[in-house]
Amino acid sequence: MVRISTTLLVVTAALLLPDSVVAHGVHPVHARTPDRLEQRRLFMAEGKRSLKDCANSEASRRLQERTVARRAAKADSLRAERRQRRRLDVDTVVATSHKSNLTGLTIDTDASELFGGDVKCILEPEVTQGPYYVNGELVRSDIREEEEGVDLYAEIQIIDVNTCEPVEGLYLDFWHCNATGVYSGIVASGNGDSSDTTNIDKTFLRGLTPTDEDGVASYTSIFPGHYTSRATHIHIIGTYNGTLLENNTYSGGYASHVGQLFFDQDLISEVELTAPYSTNTQEVTTNANDKILSEEAAEDFDPFFEYVLLGDSVSDGVLAWISVGVDMTRAQTITAAGTLTSDGGVMAESTSTMGGGGGMGPGS
Repeated sequence: MVRISTTLLVVTAALLLPDSVVAHGVHPVHARTPDRLEQRRLFMAEGKRSLKDCANSEASRRLQERTVARRAAKADSLRAERRQRRRLDVDTVVATSHKSNLTGLTIDTDASELFGGDVKCILEPEVTQGPYYVNGELVRSDIREEEEGVDLYAEIQIIDVNTCEPVEGLYLDFWHCNATGVYSGIVASGNGDSSDTTNIDKTFLRGLTPTDEDGVASYTSIFPGHYTSRATHIHIIGTYNGTLLENNTYSGGYASHVGQLFFDQDLISEVELTAPYSTNTQEVTTNANDKILSEEAAEDFDPFFEYVLLGDSVSDGVLAWISVGVDMTRAQTITAAGTLTSDGGVMAESTSTMGGGGGMGPGS
């Protein structure tokens, strides 16, 4: 069903792996120490207090009004585009099943119910960024390239928990695996065919884009697939004070806002029935059995996209969105498994890093 926010839910999309777990066999992750657990508890508690103050502020009200109008307009535009495609290819549409497992969606559903809502997540600065992060990716919003799958239109809104204002100019890295569970830009055991060395130079389903005046970064992608031991998810990293290069890549800066975002299991299951997802032979891990997600859910955190279908079935595309709170005074060093250079991809020989240090970011 459609997930509609009715109360202020403050959650974290910064997910740590439990002790002895290795993400994709690349980055080992260590258990949280008592000091780190206490620091994390204090960080999240302060974030909750800040967001409660934001909820009734004038800035929050104005931002929500703009958010409702923008997302409603985007949904209308995407649906109109879909209708035009149907008119151009009637035979294909007639032969396609539009049955949806979701309930409660009608053409009269109020846009404010679908798109109104509060900040849903707090991104923590000191976390594991997940497998296969590649530094220096292309600045772009459409990251599909030639990958097949269910179209996904994702919007991530970034709010500063200290000011209640949207964060403008934060470059948000956004990446995930393809429909059969393979990440581009990395050659490694467990990531598709490890003998295919050409994957190091591929860039599909990776990109970053700056947030606009409303703190929103928008992406056109495909719905992510799955791989063994992990539920379906998307990785994000926010960076600032870096350099936009002439080849339209982004380099350097501080990387301080890290997270993994998830989808409802009903939606995942429906997508997995379609091709090419249905050809993926890797073992499926549900949200309920994902160790990273379950660790955070135990603390009443809920890093899930809200969404609507753009037609009668997932084949017509998915519009998904989430609002995320960040503390722009915090920063950390991020490790990368590889780097995209002007000569192609390069795997890290040991551990490469980007960012570091502190200071205020954009929008402060």
